[in-house]
Amino acid sequence: MGKQNVAEQFVDILVRAGVRRMYGVVGDSLNPVVDAIRRTGGIEWIQVRHEETAAFAAGAEAQITGRLAACAGSCGPGNLHLINGLYDAHRSMAPVLALASHIPSGEIGLGFFQETHPDRLFTECSHYCELISNPRQMPRVLQSAIQHAVGRSGVGVVALPGDVASLPAPEKSIEHALVTARPTVRPGDGEIEKLVRLVDEADRVTLFCGSGTAGAHAEVMEFAGRVKAPVGHALRGKEWIQYDNPYDVGMSGLLGYGAAYEATHECDLLILLGTDFPYNAFLPDDVKIVQVDIRPEHLGRRSKLDLAVWGDVRETLRALNTRVRAKTDRRFLDRMLKKHADALEGVVKAYTRKVEKHTPIHPEYVASVVDELADEDAVFTVDTGMCNVWAARYLSPNGKRRIIGSFSHGSMANALPQAIGAQFTDRGRQVVSMSGDGGFSMLMGDFLTLVQYDLPVKVVLFNNSSLGMVELEMLVSGLPSYGTTNHNPDFAAIARAAGAFGVRVEKPKQLAGALKDAFRHKGPALVDVVTDPNALSIPPKISAEMVTGFALSASKIVLDGGVGRMIQMARSNLRNVPLP
Repeated sequence: MGKQNVAEQFVDILVRAGVRRMYGVVGDSLNPVVDAIRRTGGIEWIQVRHEETAAFAAGAEAQITGRLAACAGSCGPGNLHLINGLYDAHRSMAPVLALASHIPSGEIGLGFFQETHPDRLFTECSHYCELISNPRQMPRVLQSAIQHAVGRSGVGVVALPGDVASLPAPEKSIEHALVTARPTVRPGDGEIEKLVRLVDEADRVTLFCGSGTAGAHAEVMEFAGRVKAPVGHALRGKEWIQYDNPYDVGMSGLLGYGAAYEATHECDLLILLGTDFPYNAFLPDDVKIVQVDIRPEHLGRRSKLDLAVWGDVRETLRALNTRVRAKTDRRFLDRMLKKHADALEGVVKAYTRKVEKHTPIHPEYVASVVDELADEDAVFTVDTGMCNVWAARYLSPNGKRRIIGSFSHGSMANALPQAIGAQFTDRGRQVVSMSGDGGFSMLMGDFLTLVQYDLPVKVVLFNNSSLGMVELEMLVSGLPSYGTTNHNPDFAAIARAAGAFGVRVEKPKQLAGALKDAFRHKGPALVDVVTDPNALSIPPKISAEMVTGFALSASKIVLDGGVGRMIQMARSNLRNVPLP
């Protein structure tokens, strides 16, 4: 074996760290690394049409697998395109290594063609961002970036000039054992005892769960049953906590439904489990609050805490379940379950009257049919905007499905590129992109990536020819909608011209058949569904301060709610409530 250059060493370390593929767009400063990937087994270069797609795809892959994923951009404009997807991965706590290749090292700081300073630009969306200016820094800088990304669950960035990548690697470089998995963190006994006392002293306990409850479903259910606590969730907690949950009271927040808001405000102890829920206006200020989180910097960011517990949710609850006294009074729980079922009963009627005949098609109806027809282990990627609403209210988690979106960063155009990353992890698993016409058209070029790699992603396009969430924001501010209308083509025809399956649906009776045909198709498919632009959403509880930064409206054209199959679960849970 000949002497390695820096690029070859770089790629070898990625393979040792478990990276299976690198997403990006080739460019001159990247050429040494891309060529090293070409010649190295165990890793693949995935050519996308836009670097933003590369970062989103890597973030989705990391969220699906739990392993480090990677993306790359060439110098200057190329790696700048990564930044939005990296922000999303970082805020989603997805371990991603980003390679920002750089201009020739001797030209840095001299205004060279395409010059930027990636070691400065990416610092805000990463845990680690450093420039390799000398071969002797390899592999330690890359190893440090990897360990930051894995150990702190986020992004590590390495800036590497193309000429340095081509230089010979040092003969005796230091290669450390790599950290590729995170440990569990158990709170100290003192914090556990304080939490036990608070729980034992409380008459009414409510749990509010986020993505930090991943892997802790059994422990949450055991604890809720032990203390007779209603269980609400944030959007990122939905896939982990809503299924098989006899204590479910729905979701709080701007997409909320059910009795989660009441449960969090009418308790005397609220326990926030693995959630960095951003909307503090939806949190109470007159009850005791405990927060349990693996990230200590998240503790107390949204509300005043009576106890902050630094630890893994599962380990914390395992300790609690053996120590807290079992409660026997379930009146609070039963009252919240009844409120939840009543709330869902009240809103579901708006979406069950003649929806099969309504034209333009209700988007709620589309989401409910997608939910019924999709596989039991499907991965759903969800565009920001109204697609978030339909996913929150109509997709039914079951412990095997995944729901991924830009839920913390809130970027447009995330669903299609995230679907690419999700599908590469398993070509045999169904991946459904719930895309809005605004988001899809923004990065539509990467539909060609599906065709190029024959990825069987199914794009369900909610085509209301508008930026629906932005229109709501304007309504809230008392402004007429302006600049929100899209003049759209026939997206199904574009899909067919690209070599994929494409069908356009304008009548409800066509929908189920079109979706079945698309889901059966072995390659990429797009179902362009013309939906009603007036089908908008408001949460169950609204105050003036909740409006800031999001779309709410009390207009009569706005329909409240819609809950799909969740009403069935709420009715089932009511069977456990003793009759008076």
